[in-house]
Amino acid sequence: MKFYISTTGIKRVTISSSGSAVKGSLPTATASRRIPSRTVLPVVLVLGIALPFLFVRIAFLVLESAAACSSPLDCIGWRFFTGDDASMLLRMEHKVQSARQRESIFWHLASHGVPKSLHCLCLKLAEEYAVNSMARSLLPPPEYVSRLADPSFLHLVLLTDNVLAASVVVSSTIQNSANPGKLVFHIVTDKKTYTPMHAWFAINSLKSAVVEVKGLHQYDWSQEVNVGVKQMLEIHRLIWKHNYNNLNDEDFEYKGHKRYLEALSPSSLSLLNHLRIYIPELFPDLNKILFLDDDIVVQHDIASLLELDLKGKVVGAVVNSWCGDGCCPGRKYRDYLNFSHPIISSNFDHDRCAWLYGMNIFDIKAWRRTNITATYHQWLELSLKSGLALWHPGVLPPSLIAFEGHVRPIDPSWHVAGLGYQSTEIHREILEDAAVIHFSGPAKPWLEIGFPEVRSIWNKYVSFSNKFVRECRLMG
Repeated sequence: MKFYISTTGIKRVTISSSGSAVKGSLPTATASRRIPSRTVLPVVLVLGIALPFLFVRIAFLVLESAAACSSPLDCIGWRFFTGDDASMLLRMEHKVQSARQRESIFWHLASHGVPKSLHCLCLKLAEEYAVNSMARSLLPPPEYVSRLADPSFLHLVLLTDNVLAASVVVSSTIQNSANPGKLVFHIVTDKKTYTPMHAWFAINSLKSAVVEVKGLHQYDWSQEVNVGVKQMLEIHRLIWKHNYNNLNDEDFEYKGHKRYLEALSPSSLSLLNHLRIYIPELFPDLNKILFLDDDIVVQHDIASLLELDLKGKVVGAVVNSWCGDGCCPGRKYRDYLNFSHPIISSNFDHDRCAWLYGMNIFDIKAWRRTNITATYHQWLELSLKSGLALWHPGVLPPSLIAFEGHVRPIDPSWHVAGLGYQSTEIHREILEDAAVIHFSGPAKPWLEIGFPEVRSIWNKYVSFSNKFVRECRLMG
């Protein structure tokens, strides 16, 4: 074999052998090569792992870009290659917080509605009142009328327009009473609920306890009281409207946003709720009563409550909670009153525990010797003059002020509240030992958003065998 190479480059290559000589270009290899299977399998595995991650990464970037950029495609490139993970995580955290806030708002909105089943129950009972003479029978029967003002009996008061809730309060109190024959219930309701409320207690026997049902339209108050009630409702309406109109997105950026939502609920404008300050006018013949909210369940005999010595005070109430002395989560004065206003900050301690409304002993005789109701109205007028900014909407804030110095603390085991809040975590032993449990908060037990773990306590006293309850398919 011989090679000839010129000095100016390869012009010609001559390959000669003993058998043959080929002149021209170098031959090109045409033999094909196969990729080994050992190489293919790892590649497939790597792609199988990497591609889903890549897809998810691009999806997140597209979602983020939709909110921050005019065009998602404009942002994907630099975000993907620069790896701005911190910014993305912050935005994702903000979105999660916003979603939680919206959930809380929707949850509170759901608590404001009245279930269709409760509407059904009222309609059927009103119809029964019209067609059934037994449903219109006198409450109480004539032979028990003398008990309505007899101080030797235990007088329990409810102000409510919820028939089912009132039935549970009455039923649970009677079933757990050592002497139900000593109980007299005074139920005050509005005009629209009077007929169904009367019908329910007229056709459902209650052992030997006495029940009086009275509508607001049946009271004959003086002109002074009527004017006072009207002014009270108008100022509360203005306070509610002021807080509603000044509600900003910033109010939902911290844990207290639930207090704003609760304060702006329709119950803050309820006449029956605000009439508590007029208990002496509602019951002029009584000297001592036990006031009960309609969202409570009585679990033990409460007769001894009315025998408590209030030491000259007007109201007996739980101040400290089940969690110990000075423990009152979510219900300190700062949760109700506006301490950024000098009138409030100069008169009250923001860290002081507020007493619980919902199960209270009222010494009406002592109340009449005070100026509590007048003080209540004076502070309402002061709030009006101060731009309606002294407290949040609701029943309790002005009552805390009016009853200042007139509250006698009682043992916390008498009244455990807060079963209507998501954040409430009360031990089962504490609930069982409590004389009265209170579903204060948005999640009432008759609503779908009520918590199943505590709703079962309330359901024990619902008359599911009642034909109207069955026909209206009330939730069990």
